[in-house]
Amino acid sequence: MNKNKSIAVFDSGVGGLTVYEKLKTILPNENYIYFGDLKNSPYGQKSKEQLLDITSYIFNYFTSRDVKAVVMACNTTSANVYEEYKNSFDYKIYPIIQTCAKVISELPIKKLGVFATSATISSGAYKREINKYNENIEVFEMACPGWVQIVEENKQHDEKSIQLIKENLDGMLKNNPEKIILGCTHYPFLLDVLSQFAPSETFIDPSEFFAQYIKSDLEKHELLNSDGGDEEFFVSANPKEFKVAAKMFYELKNEPKLLEYQY
Repeated sequence: MNKNKSIAVFDSGVGGLTVYEKLKTILPNENYIYFGDLKNSPYGQKSKEQLLDITSYIFNYFTSRDVKAVVMACNTTSANVYEEYKNSFDYKIYPIIQTCAKVISELPIKKLGVFATSATISSGAYKREINKYNENIEVFEMACPGWVQIVEENKQHDEKSIQLIKENLDGMLKNNPEKIILGCTHYPFLLDVLSQFAPSETFIDPSEFFAQYIKSDLEKHELLNSDGGDEEFFVSANPKEFKVAAKMFYELKNEPKLLEYQY
C-alpha cells in the first residue's frame, strides 16, 4: 500500500475532531480527509439498520478516495457496524472502542463506568470488549441522551445542561466507579462541567489511547507518511455551522465542503 495515501476520519459531527486533533498532533505529516455527517447527527439515536446504511455510503466514499486507512472516531458506529464491515474493504479500519478496550482493561481498577450514546450502550460494546481482556472489571454502562446536542450547540455551560449532566453523573457515581470512560467523542468537551462534581482524573478520554495505537500500527506496517500534511474537511449538511462549532475542537482554515448523499 502507498504510504502517501490519506487517512480518513469520520463522525456524526464535530466530536470526531477530538480524535482528529490528537492524530494531527502526533502524525503531522499524514494527509487527512475528515467527514462530519451532520445531516444524520446524532448517530446515538439511530437503529443498527440505519447506521449500517449510513456507514455503507461513507466507507464506499472513502474507497473512491483511495485512502490507506479509515478511523472510526465515532463510538456509536464502532459499537454497531464495525464487526459487519471490518473485512469488507481494502484499507485498514480503526474502530475506537475495540482499539482502546485492551489498553483500558489493563488499568489497575475493579469498577469502571461508561458514559455513551443510547446506541452504544444498547450494543454493550464497551462491557463486552473490556471483559474479553479482563473479566474481573465490573463495568457500569449509562446512556446520556442529550449530551451530543449540548456540545454541538455549545450549550455546556447553560443551567439546564449542567443540571442534566450532574443528574447523569450522580446516577453513575452510585456504582462507585474508580474511572469513567467518556465513550463518545463529544463528551470530553463536557469535562469542565463534570469536573465540578467529580475529580477530573476520574474521567478517561479514549482518544488519547486511540491516536497512539494508530501511530504504532501504521509504523509497524511501514505506512507512516513523512511528506504530507494536507487536510480536507467535508460535511453532509450545514458547513458554516460546522466551522463555527469546530472552533472548540480544532481551528479549520476553510469552510468544509458539502458532500450530499441519500441512504
